[in-house]
Amino acid sequence: MSDNGAPPNGSGAEEPGVDAKLPATVRIGKVVLRRVESPPSLACWTGCFPEPAGAVETGMSLVTEPAAPPEEATLHFAHEVVSRFDVLVDQALEYCRTRLRESHFGLTPEELSWLDLPELPLAVPDATVWADRTWAIRFTESRLRLADPYGILVTFNGTQPVDVEGLDDEQ
Repeated sequence: MSDNGAPPNGSGAEEPGVDAKLPATVRIGKVVLRRVESPPSLACWTGCFPEPAGAVETGMSLVTEPAAPPEEATLHFAHEVVSRFDVLVDQALEYCRTRLRESHFGLTPEELSWLDLPELPLAVPDATVWADRTWAIRFTESRLRLADPYGILVTFNGTQPVDVEGLDDEQ
């Protein structure tokens, strides 16, 4: 087991019926990701951060395209995201607080006033890390119209948020 908590080369127990070259599970710190069905061109593992009882589950996914076991560098990067996730969520929220005021997002006066509240109307963050080490936080719940129906996505370059967008049926 490597120091980041991931098995060497991201491997885990194999499941019957799953491509034997792709691990059934990947451990990143305390997060255990399980391989889920996906198009043949990619591989996806998903799981949840361990949370105290009664807390909202926070999800994480790791995606490789083309389908391949995650490389060690990707696992190390995902471990950075996992180990600093709370701080990165706070950065994403503050980024949204600033960026969503831009007119092209089309927030109503009422929605703009919500950006001044101590708690933004964005909740249930989940992370997706891709094999090229790009990644994003999606806030799956929000009262903002922009977030209907799939949430708001904040993309990162390393540990800095660089873009925000509402996710609709076309994306």
